[in-house]
Amino acid sequence: MSDEAINETKMVNLTMLKWRAYYDITKPRVVALLVLTAVVGMSLSVPGGLPWQLFLPAMLGIGLLSSAAAAINHIVDEKIDAIMGRTHNRPLPEGRITANSAMVFAFSIALLGFVLLYGLVNPLTAYLTLAGLVGYSFLYTLYLKRATPQNITIGGLAGAIPPLLGWTAMTNEIHPHALLLVLLIFTWTPPHFWALAIHRKDEYAKVNIPMLPVTHGINFTKTQILFYTVLLFVVGLLPYLVGMSNWLYLIGAVVLNLIFFGYAWKLKFNANENTAMDTFKFSIIHLMVLFIILLLDHYLLPVT
Repeated sequence: MSDEAINETKMVNLTMLKWRAYYDITKPRVVALLVLTAVVGMSLSVPGGLPWQLFLPAMLGIGLLSSAAAAINHIVDEKIDAIMGRTHNRPLPEGRITANSAMVFAFSIALLGFVLLYGLVNPLTAYLTLAGLVGYSFLYTLYLKRATPQNITIGGLAGAIPPLLGWTAMTNEIHPHALLLVLLIFTWTPPHFWALAIHRKDEYAKVNIPMLPVTHGINFTKTQILFYTVLLFVVGLLPYLVGMSNWLYLIGAVVLNLIFFGYAWKLKFNANENTAMDTFKFSIIHLMVLFIILLLDHYLLPVT
């Protein structure tokens, strides 16, 4: 292979690595879960199929603004990410991209997402999605995360609004049923993050982030996780009780929430070194499956 071909191959590889870094700072798996909950909000808001002329730009716009929020989170947390074992290999701490480049990228996709939502969906959805970005990237990441052990309880609202965004995208109104979907995620968020915080307690302490296990101890945090799983079980019944969903959702919600409670119970009373991380991993499956069941219930067993 000639020197020219070798250099060209290197340039291609460097370009691919650069774009991979931009892709990574958007937290694609997290955003995919957020978009899924937004799609469920869209679907539950209207009978029958979704109008593609609203569905496509709404899904893309919500995804772009959520990705921008994730990128800003990477920028703000660059210094502490470099210290923590869980995050030290992220693109910014490793120097794969600069903070300035990441900021330009985040601003660009945020602007594109906002324009899509404002122009092709409706202004209400555009502004609510932008508010979610501000709430997560600035209120939570810049302030709450570093100010209070209740950071995730208060800041979790920003990550809980995608179903509302999906609902408003289709209907241009804020409906109580959409707020109930927000409440589901809002209640799910603390036990989800606190389980991870228990597993990474020493790392959070090292970077002076006042997560609940750091400020109040692991045992207290385990009690709070158990409490929130009970609360989540109650909140999880509401979509059925208010006539928003049918028996398929009810069975799925009861089973999933009982399993989540089982993890929380083990974490509190019979934990081993892997229980906190196992609880965290299951919580992700829990939310994803719960919203898929909501979707299946809506289309297979429409509420009359």
